[in-house]
Amino acid sequence: MLLSYLRNASIGPGLLSWLETRDVMRIGRKLRKLDDAALARKVREQAPLLLSRGLRGRPMRIAAAGVREMTYRKLGMRQHPVQITGGLALTRGRIVEMATGEGKTITTLIPAVLVALTGTPVHVITVNNYLAARDAETLAPVLGAHGFTHGVITEETEHHLRPGIYGSDIVFSTNSDVAFDYLRDRLATGRDRTALATLARRVLGVDGGRDAARIVTRGLGFAVIDEVDSILIDEAQTPLIITAERPGGDEARSADEMMLALAATLEEGVHYRLDRKARSVRLLPPVDDVLAGLVPPSPALVPEMARREAIVQALSALYLYLRDEHYILTEDGLALVDEFTGRVMTDRQWQSGLHQMVEAKERVERSGTRETLAQITYQTFFARYLWFAGMTGTASEVARELRLSHGRAVLRVPTHRRVRRRTARTRLFGRSERRWIAVAKAAAKMAARGRPVLIGTRSVAASEDIAERLSQAGQTPVVLNARQDADEAAIVAEAGQAGRITVATNMAGRGTDIPVPADIEARGGLHVIVTEFHSSSRIDRQLIGRTGRQGQRGSAAAYVSLEDALFTDMAPGMVRLLSWISLLWPGRLPGSWATLLRNIAQARSERRGRKRRADTVRRTRKQDKALGFRPDNI
Repeated sequence: MLLSYLRNASIGPGLLSWLETRDVMRIGRKLRKLDDAALARKVREQAPLLLSRGLRGRPMRIAAAGVREMTYRKLGMRQHPVQITGGLALTRGRIVEMATGEGKTITTLIPAVLVALTGTPVHVITVNNYLAARDAETLAPVLGAHGFTHGVITEETEHHLRPGIYGSDIVFSTNSDVAFDYLRDRLATGRDRTALATLARRVLGVDGGRDAARIVTRGLGFAVIDEVDSILIDEAQTPLIITAERPGGDEARSADEMMLALAATLEEGVHYRLDRKARSVRLLPPVDDVLAGLVPPSPALVPEMARREAIVQALSALYLYLRDEHYILTEDGLALVDEFTGRVMTDRQWQSGLHQMVEAKERVERSGTRETLAQITYQTFFARYLWFAGMTGTASEVARELRLSHGRAVLRVPTHRRVRRRTARTRLFGRSERRWIAVAKAAAKMAARGRPVLIGTRSVAASEDIAERLSQAGQTPVVLNARQDADEAAIVAEAGQAGRITVATNMAGRGTDIPVPADIEARGGLHVIVTEFHSSSRIDRQLIGRTGRQGQRGSAAAYVSLEDALFTDMAPGMVRLLSWISLLWPGRLPGSWATLLRNIAQARSERRGRKRRADTVRRTRKQDKALGFRPDNI
């Protein structure tokens, strides 16, 4: 075990963590003779010492040992050494990389209890409502045995109940719920004195001061963030925004439809250029003559000064934002899809009229245009906690960015059991059609052997396409994408059954185990098929990590095409070269080509992503300074 720590972590922190973990386990053996009440008292006795000395030393190790013993008594399992190591590192505010399936939920108990002992408000942040409720229910017996109160806040929690829940010692919630409550709280209490905030309070119907609109009653103390790379990296470029809605009208809809019709007549390369990688439009001089001759139904709706912006939004709606990839249509209208998780983003809109332009394109009911009242990015929000920590299965790739942008060191802990997953060499095809044929054939072959199969896709459209192919071949696949995200946990729970084929977008069981029975593991376990590489290698690793968990057998394979968006967008020159060579190369292309192409394309994509996130941070800091939203005003 010691050698594993030294291999997988930096020697200083790794060796220190190993020695602390050994001490926690040694102390824990002495605590076993205590009854529940005495054990809880022993843990509580460490509170004054933790307050006076800080979260370090022997008091911290005694408290952690007590938590471990109580976990066994109430849940029937003790934290493994790697979980103890992770829990202590989280207490200190580190980012901990723990492989998928290594038990992050009970690891959370250690930092949650240790910090709560000091009287600091603790928020356990997860990525969705189901996980927040599940984790709270799972850990409740241990928290109750130690005398801590806890509560759960999801999007369904009524406003008047939230102050009481936030008064609990430990609160389980989602990143968006806590961040939006923080924004509403600042607006409601008049902490922001800008004209924008004054408008917001008028819209919210409050006059400032400590009134009934107050939500967060204990402030931002300590947060443990699950899937921290998703929240601080993937979602970093999308600010959380509170808006006031202005109703849309028939005239505004007519103006949008007119601009869409005009945009459809323009010629790429003559009137405009598209940058699909950056999802932006650049107008060329000839378009000015076209716009000058525009006669809108009402000049007030499309004034001459706003025509260029309107035609940019129309071109974006037509060519850069695609149905079943960037959004889906539901009974309620347009619903945006998170590109990194594959989940529907509830109550989110694109800004500056783009959302309404896409609604006009799809001929669905027009929503009202929204005016921004307040906004914050996750980087800014979590920086306002006294301190925070995070867990994820994929932190190594962004360790430098987490250290530089958020001041958080990454500690990678080894797996509790040896990884037995087998990963096949990547299969590369010249044409996308041939890839889908091969995927369907491979999935059917595995299912016929009684092994469960998880097929990961990048978009809703791709998931439904491969599911249709499988159905035509006599299979009965289960589809998990943004249309079924409410049933995610139930679908994932059954994905490990014999012969089951589950087709999923990026969201594939995130935070939810895929249980594989012993008899199925004996046949080889779960087989994961990656059908297209993502812009970040972390997302690929998360999908592959669904199999071979906790020392189980499993396998994974990737089937990609030269026509995949990542390759064509990020390495177009190499794609053209390989496409030409592939005309002379019968059959499947060499897997080494795919590896080279993937490394180049993902490196470029991740470089671009880092630059955008850095730009977002700079803009946010500049805006905060201009509006007086600095942390010292909190």
